[in-house]
Amino acid sequence: MEANRKWLAIPEEFRKKLIANVNCMNCGDVVTITDFIIVDHPAGVMLDGKCKNCGNKVVRVVEE
Repeated sequence: MEANRKWLAIPEEFRKKLIANVNCMNCGDVVTITDFIIVDHPAGVMLDGKCKNCGNKVVRVVEE
């Protein structure tokens, strides 16, 4: 629940930019993350999901 609270504290427009700016090692490009969950991380929160293009696992750490 704490991770979700931190995520929702980020302005919506910035959250959208973070979702659309994730590095996929398989595609070798910046992609959109889909089907993600929000997880607590020592630096802030982590988005753990899939690449919109290839379906490979991708993560994005959002620092506080």
